[in-house]
Amino acid sequence: MIVFDLKCPQEHVFEAWFADSGTFDSQVAAGEIGCPICGDQNVEKAPMAPNIPAGTGKGRGRGGGAPARTGGPPAMSLPPGAPTPEQMGQAIKTLRKMREVVEQNFDNVGEKFPEEARKIHHGEVEKRNIYGDASKEEAAELAEEGIEVSQMPWLPRHDS
Repeated sequence: MIVFDLKCPQEHVFEAWFADSGTFDSQVAAGEIGCPICGDQNVEKAPMAPNIPAGTGKGRGRGGGAPARTGGPPAMSLPPGAPTPEQMGQAIKTLRKMREVVEQNFDNVGEKFPEEARKIHHGEVEKRNIYGDASKEEAAELAEEGIEVSQMPWLPRHDS
């Protein structure tokens, strides 16, 4: 897996994971990548600092150890217990798979979600799986009425 910083013409910068550089190129050409902020599909790679792994081999630079870094942000290590990039990549794959399952098996009712959830709960319409949009306030009101709702992290489509 490889992560790229991407940007759109409005200078929104975001990151996306890909199997390799070729996957990025083919998805950009197919218009499959969009800015998660404005939706613009005219994205390109943003400048980013290289990820140079620290080495312990002797004879590298002065006094051995890791090669000297020039420019860019300082090197950072992951805090204890933080997920590795591989684990994050797997989590992103899982969330994207969840989105796919929901889109294929649930009815998208959009902004009518609270209204439709109430109709289903009160037996006014046939019971079915739905998804859509609701504000935090609307979700809280549904919960107060005894209507179970869940919020799902909805990742933009950047990688398949």
